[in-house]
Amino acid sequence: QVQLFEKGGDSVPAGGSLQLSCEASGFSTAEYLMGWFRQAPGKGREGVASIATTGAPKYRDSVKGRFTITKDKGKNILYLQMKSLNVADSAVYYCAASKRAGFISLGQTFFDIWGQGTKVTVSS
Repeated sequence: QVQLFEKGGDSVPAGGSLQLSCEASGFSTAEYLMGWFRQAPGKGREGVASIATTGAPKYRDSVKGRFTITKDKGKNILYLQMKSLNVADSAVYYCAASKRAGFISLGQTFFDIWGQGTKVTVSS
C-alpha cells in the first residue's frame, strides 16, 4: 500500500526552527519527485519545496535560504528543515510524491500521492 506519513509539526516562536519528516511506504522516494506543500487557514494549498530524483531542489521564493528539503534514500524518508520561522509559515504541511520522476515542480497537480498533513504554528 502506497502511503506517506508526516511527523514533526509543532508550535514554535517566531525565529525558531523545526524539522518535518515524511516516511514513505509502498514505493521508493528515490524514484519519485517528492515535495512539501502547505495550507494556511482560509488559503489555498501552495508548494513549498520539491526535490527531483537527481537531488536538485526547488523552493518557493518566500522560503529560499530558510528551508531545506532533503531525502534519506536508505530510510525512504523526506525531510524539511525550517529555520527563521515567521508567523506567515504557520500552516498544515503536506508531503507529496509524483510518478513524474523526470520533472521538478511546485504545482500540486503534478503530485499523485499525499500524506495527511502535520500542523506548524509559529507564534509572534
